[in-house]
Amino acid sequence: METAGTAEAAPQPAPRPGLRERKKRRTRDALLRASLELFTTKGYEQTTVDDIAEAVDVSQRTFFRHFPGKEEAAFAVQDTVEAHFVQALRARPRHETPLEALRRAVLDSWDTISDAVESVVPVELYLRMFWVIESTPALLAAYLRRSVETEEEIARLLAAREGLDVDADPRPRLAVAVFGGVMRVTGRQWSTGEDFSLAAIRALTAAHLDQIGPALAGNWRTDDGVDANPCADPCADPDPDADPGADPDADPCADPDAGEGATPGADV
Repeated sequence: METAGTAEAAPQPAPRPGLRERKKRRTRDALLRASLELFTTKGYEQTTVDDIAEAVDVSQRTFFRHFPGKEEAAFAVQDTVEAHFVQALRARPRHETPLEALRRAVLDSWDTISDAVESVVPVELYLRMFWVIESTPALLAAYLRRSVETEEEIARLLAAREGLDVDADPRPRLAVAVFGGVMRVTGRQWSTGEDFSLAAIRALTAAHLDQIGPALAGNWRTDDGVDANPCADPCADPDPDADPGADPDADPCADPDAGEGATPGADV
């Protein structure tokens, strides 16, 4: 039986934002939704900040209080979606291999995307904006530029969960580069297809991730302290199985095709 001295205090609910903060949030959400509606109907390049402000009946100055420019408005929901994925990746169990964790996290993110964006815009509008990003050169270039920071965060997250030094072992960054490439191919194929549904992009994501080879898909952890890094320099240490009669001063990285009869500089 719990007493007043032993009972755990119930968690206190977060304080409700004040009236001013709620008003600012409503204005930002309205500007964001108007931006995406205009970008997806009128076109990103053809939409001005004045168009967005007028749609919400606020001043241009009010727009700039919430967004530095059109690009930030265009990527605001995408940033939320990527943060949702990173959160899902952090929650994956440690027994999953890195690529399995990436795969399950991204599919879980698609399955729960409404939790991340519906409070601001409908999922359907987010998907239309994703299509605009993929099909607008200026936005696609910005998307690739912005992806660098996200991919580095994911690589460091993978390294931490695997107990690796991200600057010494290339596999986390390599895996994220492959994963990011798969996601970009998926987005490109989806944006040029005929089915722009959430189910379609999820199915493409799963199908493309399933084609990644076993070199990255296995378990990276070492057993009994033995380095299992397949990306280690093969010429860093002498081969323990090398011929004991071989020249110890021979270059282990020398070209094996350079035979005894080869003449330096001769055509072959």
